[in-house]
Order: sequence, then structure tokens, then C-alpha cells
Amino acid sequence: MKPATSNHTLIGPFSQIVTMAELPEAGPIADEALEVLENAGVLVHEGRIVLVESYDKLLKIAEEKQYSLQKIEEPMVLMPGLIDSHTHICFAGSRANDYAMRVAGKSYLEIARNGGGILDSVRKTREATVVELVDLLKKRCDRHLSEGVTTCEVKSGYGLTTDDELKMLEAIQLVNKHHAIDLIPTCLAAHMRPPEHTDSRAYLEEVVSVLLPQIKEQGLASRVDIFIEDTAFNEEESLEYLLAAKEMGFEITVHADQFSTGGSRIAAEAGAVSADHLEASGDEEIALLKASGVVATVLPGASLGLGMHYAPARKMLDGGLCLAIATDWNPGSAPMGDLLLQAALLGAAEKLTTAETLAAITARAAKALHLTDRGSVQKGQLADLIAFPTANYKEILYQQGKLKPTKVWKQGKEV
Repeated sequence: MKPATSNHTLIGPFSQIVTMAELPEAGPIADEALEVLENAGVLVHEGRIVLVESYDKLLKIAEEKQYSLQKIEEPMVLMPGLIDSHTHICFAGSRANDYAMRVAGKSYLEIARNGGGILDSVRKTREATVVELVDLLKKRCDRHLSEGVTTCEVKSGYGLTTDDELKMLEAIQLVNKHHAIDLIPTCLAAHMRPPEHTDSRAYLEEVVSVLLPQIKEQGLASRVDIFIEDTAFNEEESLEYLLAAKEMGFEITVHADQFSTGGSRIAAEAGAVSADHLEASGDEEIALLKASGVVATVLPGASLGLGMHYAPARKMLDGGLCLAIATDWNPGSAPMGDLLLQAALLGAAEKLTTAETLAAITARAAKALHLTDRGSVQKGQLADLIAFPTANYKEILYQQGKLKPTKVWKQGKEV
């Protein structure tokens, strides 16, 4: 956790505060359920929210007790900081050539044969030093923070050897120590079978017996992920791997149902915190995830990057799921990495309410990462806050990602 402020500070007044508090954890959300406070302020102490109230009321308290004031001089809407719960932003190199081939109609296999695909990112990431990875990751974190993302999950998975996976996780840890953004590291050594291995099950056994104990010992990650797909790992070996990781004390999440179904069943059976992608999911998969309480994390960036349909977000909400939206920011299928823009586009396409879309990148995204101390503006939560230059919160999604926050606070400290 980053160092926090040491005294009370009143921040405001805000035209509106959209608190994202007291919302249902799963299922549809009507816009009327949003708590929107007018002419309000936030009192912060030691990085946490103490009170969210009418500004006039808070100002009296602040003046009596001689608290410091951070005056907001223009109309602004305050929200909790955005949470991007699925990214791959620790990598080296670019896959712009892949993208050009893909939009020209080349298949995944053709691109791979031309030296592209995920193994291109693996080669470049293996060649990079920790210092180089730290520098690249820091720049991406700078951009994310400037766009209102105050918490970001980051996966390994472009190393695919014990040493290279540890190198990636070390880079993530180093950036997390020195950057205002909070990074949540996830081990994705099971991204795909590395070219040196001919047997995927044997590779997964090596990850469990050699890599995961070192990650545990060094405190590099508490989460483990696997990509379940024809081009990656099958259902049977994935379930064995996830249960072994869970037995070791890791939380688990799954790349599921991106091109074919099956992954969501494994996520449900293994008791994953979230199942991510879900573009191929149907009624049966939604029912399985609902019954097991798995958060459904949809990734519109991958749909935009690959030119394919979105995950059925409306159907998921109506089926009673907790829906999170994340960017999947990565060098191959989702190079854009703009969470607000992607959420706005998905919301328009899938007919999500404003409340559902905003919850999916704040309160419900926090649930996808098993975080209980952020995602809403209310007493006791981290003072991770963002403010938009508008008097009406509905402008945020209406402008489809072009209206960016102009103020960002991490644990009460403006960054």
C-alpha cells in the first residue's frame, strides 16, 4: 500500500458525487439506484474517506477543526477511481505488423507463420531486461492513471519460463512500489505452451512444482490465471492446474469462452473469482457462472481489436451475473487500452444502463479482484477519486470516452 496523507482534508464542492454505494452486487441496475449527491464534498484522513456529505455541512466541520481545504473552483463530477481488472501491460515490443495483417484478412495461423502472434511478444519480452520492462510498464501506468484508472491488474505470461515469468512479476512489483497506481499482479505462466515444450501437461506441472513456490516465497503474486482454448490449454489439464494453484493458496481466475465454450464450466467448477472474455458464452454458461458466484469480466478491447462481436453483457446481467468491464490491454488483440472509451462503446452496443456501465468499471470491477476497500465513494473506503469537468454525470458516457477526468486522487493525494 502506498503512503497516505496524514491530516484531514476537505475536497470540494462538487456539482455531483456519484458514490456507487449501496448497489446490488449482481444482476441489472436501474439508473434510479445510483446515489448522486448534489453540491457535496469528501472529507479525507490518512488516505481514506471519513465523510461524504453536503459541502456546506462539511465546511462548517472543517473550519471548526481547522482541517485543510482543497477547493474545487469549477463545476465537476466526482466518482471513485476506475479499476481495470484484466490487463497484460507488462510486455516489450509491438505487434503493429500483426494488426495490419489481421485487418487485411490474414488468419491467426498465417500471422504466426510470418513470425507474428503471441510468440513474437514472448521473444521480445524474454529479450528485455527488468529495467526495460519497468520503464515500459511505468509509461503505460502513467497513461492509465491520467485517464482515471487508480487500480490495475497486470498479468505475466509473455515469459513462459521460470526465470522470465519471475522477471515480469519483479518488474510489476517494482513499478507498484514506486507508482501512484495500485497494480494487482497475476501469474499467467499458463498463457500458452512455450515453444520449448512439446507436452502442455508437463509444462503446467513444472509451473506448479517450480515457478509457483518461488512466486509464493517472494510474494510476487497472489493470483493465478490460465487461458482455456484450443490454441492454449484444454479443460481437463486446466482444472488440475487451477485446483493445484488453489491448494497452494492462490486466488484463481480464468481466460474463458473467448472463441469456444468450456472455460466457464472450469471456472465454475474450480471456484474462480472471475471468468474473463466470455464472447462465446450462452445461456448454459451464464447459468453455470451464476450458480457458482463467479464474476463475469467482459473485454470489449479484444472484440474491437479482433473485429469480433462483444460478449453478451446484457444477457449476463439479466441472467443475474456480476458484470465487470476491463480493457485486456495487450500488444496483440487489444492494443488500445482505454477503459472508459471501451466501456461506453460496449454499453451503447449492449444496451447497458449508465449505472451498470459505471458499476462495471468501479464497484463490480473491485469484486472481480476481490478488493473490498475501493470502488465506491463512502466512509472507510480508500480515497481513490476522479473528477470530470462537467456538472452532469451523464456526460461521462454520453461523450463515449472523450471526456476524461482532469483531477485524480490516489489515497486522498492529488496525482
